[in-house]
Amino acid sequence: MSKHISVSEGKQLANLEHTKHENKIPDLEYLFRPSKDGNKKGEKSQDSFMSRIIKKDFWRMLYLCAIHIICDSPTWVFSLVTSDVINLITYKPEGFVLRIVLEALILFILILFNVPTNVLYSKILNGTIRSNTARIKSALIRKLQRLSITYHKEMEEGRISSKFIRDVDNVGMYHRIFLSTIITLIVDLLIAIGIALYRSPLVTLFFVLIIPLNVLFTFVFRKKIRKQSFEFRVHNEELSAKLTTTLQMMNIVKAHGLANVEGEIVDNKIHEVKDAALKLDNTNAYFAALIWSSSKIMAGVCLFFCVYLALNNVIKPGDVVLFQTLFNSISAYVLQLINVMPNIITGQEAVRSLSEIMSAEDIENDNGKKHVNAIKGKILFENVCYRYPNESKNVINNFNLSVNEGERIAVVGSSGSGKTTIMNLIIGLLSPTSGRIYLDGKPLDEISMQEYRHFISVVPQNSMLFSGTIKENITYGLPHYTEKEFNDAIEDSFITEFLPSFPNGINTMVGEHGDKLSGGQKQRISIARALIRNPKILILDEATSALDNVSEYHVQKAIDKLVNKRTTFIVAHRLSTIRNADRIVVMENGEIVEVGTYSELVELNGKFAELEKLSKMREDAIKKEMAV
Repeated sequence: MSKHISVSEGKQLANLEHTKHENKIPDLEYLFRPSKDGNKKGEKSQDSFMSRIIKKDFWRMLYLCAIHIICDSPTWVFSLVTSDVINLITYKPEGFVLRIVLEALILFILILFNVPTNVLYSKILNGTIRSNTARIKSALIRKLQRLSITYHKEMEEGRISSKFIRDVDNVGMYHRIFLSTIITLIVDLLIAIGIALYRSPLVTLFFVLIIPLNVLFTFVFRKKIRKQSFEFRVHNEELSAKLTTTLQMMNIVKAHGLANVEGEIVDNKIHEVKDAALKLDNTNAYFAALIWSSSKIMAGVCLFFCVYLALNNVIKPGDVVLFQTLFNSISAYVLQLINVMPNIITGQEAVRSLSEIMSAEDIENDNGKKHVNAIKGKILFENVCYRYPNESKNVINNFNLSVNEGERIAVVGSSGSGKTTIMNLIIGLLSPTSGRIYLDGKPLDEISMQEYRHFISVVPQNSMLFSGTIKENITYGLPHYTEKEFNDAIEDSFITEFLPSFPNGINTMVGEHGDKLSGGQKQRISIARALIRNPKILILDEATSALDNVSEYHVQKAIDKLVNKRTTFIVAHRLSTIRNADRIVVMENGEIVEVGTYSELVELNGKFAELEKLSKMREDAIKKEMAV
C-alpha cells in the first residue's frame, strides 16, 4: 500500500483547502440568468445568453470575422473576375489579355491562401465552442451541488440528466450556429450587398425589395416551431425521468410481475416523444420547402430583370452574371439564416431549460460566511421550527435541545415525527424556518457549510457506494491519509472479517451502487469511510434497521468504535441499539415529548415505553420467523 502524507488534526484543514478550490463559482453561470427586464424567472434568458456570449468573446469573434473574410474572399473575387472577364472578351479594350492574366493570378493566390486561413479559423472556432461547452457543464454541476436538498427532491433525477446531456449539447450547437453560421452569413451578406451597391444602386434596390419576402415565412412559422420544440423537450425530460425510475426499481418491478405494466407506461412515453418529434419534423420540412420554392422563384425574377437592364444598356453583359451570382448568394445567405431558425429555437429552448437550474435561488451560499478551522461539537437548538416550501404546516415545532461535546444523543419516534428533518438541519442541508441552531456558540447559518461538513460524517440507512473498489469508496474525496489511518479504519469497522472471501481483497470492485456486496458489508464500508475522516460530529440515520441479526451484530460493533469521543446523533427504529445513549429524545409531530436515558424513559411509561414495547414485539416476531 502506498504511503501518504501524514495527517491527523491537520487532515480537515487540507480538505478545507481542497473544498475552497473545488467550490469556486464557475464564471459562466451568469450567462443563463434572466435579463433584468424579464418579468418572470427565466424570461428572456435565451436572448440575454447570446448577447452575453458576444460581450464575453467580442474580440475573439471580431478576429474570427476578419479571418472569415480572408477565407471567403475567393468567392467574391471569383464573381468579380468572371464578370470582368466576360466584359473584357466582349469589348476587347487595349491590354485586356494582361488584365485577364493578372486577375487569374490574384484569384489563384487567394484560393491557395484559403487553406491555412481555414485551418486557423476552425481551430479558433472549435476551441472557443468546446471550451465554453465544457465550462457550462462544470457550471451546471457546481450549481447542482450548491442547490438545496429541497430543490433536488422536487426535481427528478431523469430531468436533470436530460438537461445535462441533451440541453448542454443543444446549447453548444446554438453557440456553434451563432458563431459559424449567423455571424459569418451576416458578414457575407453585408459584403455582397456592398459589392452590388458599388456596381449598381438600382439592382441593389431590387434586391432589398424582393429578398425580405422570405422573412415573412419566418414570422409565420416561428411561434409554431417554438411551441413544438418546447413540447418535444418536455416529453423528452418526462421519458428520461421515467426511464431513470424504471431502472432504479427494476428489482421491485420484476418481483411483483409488473414488467408488462411498466413496459406499457414507458412505451406510452416513448410514443409521446415520437409524436412530438414527428410534429416538429413535419413543420420544419414544410417550412424549408416553402422557403426553397420562394427563393428559386425570386432568383428567376432577378435573372430576367438583369437581362432587361442589359438589353437597355443600363448594365453590361458581364454584370448579368455578377448580379445573378450576387442575388443567388444573398438569397442563399438569407435562406441559410432562415433554415437554421429551427435549430436556433431548439438552442434557445435548451438555454431556457438550463436557466431553470442556473437561475434557481434555492441555494446554499457560503459567500461572506465565517471560516471553520476546527470545531468541538457542541450543538444548541433554540426554538427551531421548519416548514417545507409551499407547505402550511411545520414539520418541526419549537425544538429546543442542548448537546454537549462528545455526547451521544438518540432520536426516536414514529414515521413522520421529524427525526430525519432534524438530522438534515444539523448537517445544514435544511435551514430553520424560524429559531436558530448554534455550533460551539456560533450561529450555524453564519459559518461556511462546506467547511463545517468536513467535520461531520453520516452513516445512512442505505449505504451510498459508487462503482469502484472498496478502498476507493472508503477514501473517497480524501486528498491525504496515512496507511495507519486506513488500516485502523478497516479494522475498527470490522471489514477485515469479510475481506478474505474476496480474491482482490481491499481492491475488490463493489459494482454499481455496491450491488456485489451484502447490506452489512456495504454498511461497514460506510462506517470505515466515516472513521478515516475522524469526524467531530457523527450522524447515524437508522444505520442498522435494514440489516439481519448477524449483519447488525457486526455493524453494531463497528458503530461502538465509531461513536467513541464524538458528538453523535443516532436515529433508530430498533430501540435495543440505543441503550448506551447518554440521552434519548422522543419526538412526535415534530416536537420533543420526552427526554431521558433508556431506563428513565422506560420507567416514565410514556411515549418511549410504548415505542419500546412495539420494538420488542417486532424483534420477537423476526426471531420466530428465523427460527422457523
